[in-house]
Amino acid sequence: MEIRPLALEGAWEIVPEVHADERGAFLECFRPDLLAEVTGRRFEVLQGSMSTSARGVVRGIHFADVPPGQAKFVTCVRGAVFDVVVDLRTGSPTFGRRQAVRLDDTRRTALLIEEGLGHAFCALTDDAQMLYLCSETYAPQREHVVQALDPQLGIPWPVAAPAQSPRDAAAPHLADALAKGLLPSYEAARKHRGDRVRSRDGGNRGRSLDGGNSGHGV
Repeated sequence: MEIRPLALEGAWEIVPEVHADERGAFLECFRPDLLAEVTGRRFEVLQGSMSTSARGVVRGIHFADVPPGQAKFVTCVRGAVFDVVVDLRTGSPTFGRRQAVRLDDTRRTALLIEEGLGHAFCALTDDAQMLYLCSETYAPQREHVVQALDPQLGIPWPVAAPAQSPRDAAAPHLADALAKGLLPSYEAARKHRGDRVRSRDGGNRGRSLDGGNSGHGV
């Protein structure tokens, strides 16, 4: 498993080793011990969710108030999506920037997205199915959306006519969300991350982490 940082602080791409033969394939898709070794924090899963989207559907840009925020480990278990991480943290050196990664059911790549970052995707295939592992349970009063089609962000969505939910279509543009004070701050996100690292540090000390092959018979 290869875990590499994206250009936005707090986001990583996870590329698993896929063992394939004539029977099919096997892979380790989630290793919180290896994520902790690379990112410096242990990712605790409190909720798992799934979505299915038709080709051309755009979901997002979703984010949550920080603290506590909601970090996400996302992967595409069926089909393919154009996945986008957006830095919505006011005061961040990369505020307003975004990075896109293709997630699909062949390479099985995943993304780890920390609190304060926004997440969106476009389904590239019919019945594209996404799996989300989240650090906090869903709390609608803390959830927000920024308009994914905002020209200021300039996300190159790979469809001519993106389909959005009514909520996502009515979402404010980035400048409006900033003016309304809806966006998380870079300072708050970094402090929250530091608090989470310190609260789990004792449990991680002295632990041996194995980044090699899974050892499973595949």
